[in-house]
Amino acid sequence: MSDCRFENTRDERYFEDYEPGCVYEFGSIAVDQAEIIEFARRYDPQIFHTDPEAAKASVYGGLIASGWHTSSLMMRLFADHFLPSTASLGSPGVDELRWLKPVRPGDQLAVRITVLDAKRSRSKPDRGIISSFIEVLNGDKETVMTMKALNFLLCRAPASSGSTKSTKEHEGARSNSPSSDLP
Repeated sequence: MSDCRFENTRDERYFEDYEPGCVYEFGSIAVDQAEIIEFARRYDPQIFHTDPEAAKASVYGGLIASGWHTSSLMMRLFADHFLPSTASLGSPGVDELRWLKPVRPGDQLAVRITVLDAKRSRSKPDRGIISSFIEVLNGDKETVMTMKALNFLLCRAPASSGSTKSTKEHEGARSNSPSSDLP
């Protein structure tokens, strides 16, 4: 794995700009106590997310952000810095979402994103799918959340016949993975 920098702005980025093995870091975003409480009251009303005083008696010893709130903050950083603004076609989902450490008011979060794989579509040559491992880090560089994401992206130019970015495409095995039937 190597640290990489995008050569293009988000407006100029396409599938071809995402190289397997590249690692990117972006951040930060502040975790605000009022936002923790507001989010939790609306979407995850557990006492350790909604009531600072009662949360002191919880297993966490204080107020913590909902994991779904942490995921939303991650998504903001992911969308603002990693995904291309004009070539993103959405995602079929994420895998292995883990909340590893509590996120607390005042934390500053950042993301580290490793591109795991990039495959061109065999049936739709104007697009591809990237697989990424995403780590959310707090201000002490502790990993608080991880997940694997899939994202559909437009290509800068359609692949020429026989041209692909991933060697897996040449193996001839059709899989049930989302890359075999891109939108």
